[in-house]
Amino acid sequence: MEPLDGNAIGGPLIDVFGAEMTGVIGTCGYCGDTGPVAELVVYRQAPGTVARCRACGNIVMVFVKVRGTTCVDLMGMASLGQPGAA
Repeated sequence: MEPLDGNAIGGPLIDVFGAEMTGVIGTCGYCGDTGPVAELVVYRQAPGTVARCRACGNIVMVFVKVRGTTCVDLMGMASLGQPGAA
């Protein structure tokens, strides 16, 4: 399966957070790499969508749609914040 960039999860992020999140800066909980969510490496295949850190390859987000509701696991993401935020 061909990987996509983090823009591929823009829709599910809006479903979960109610706002555009691809420009938000994320920090990997495994290696500490930081960068825009749009730069994550995304694999979309049933039953869910997996986003991996571009630096270390660990899973930082998982999206699954259950009975019409988008569920997200962010256990691999240490933080999400606005660009330039302290």
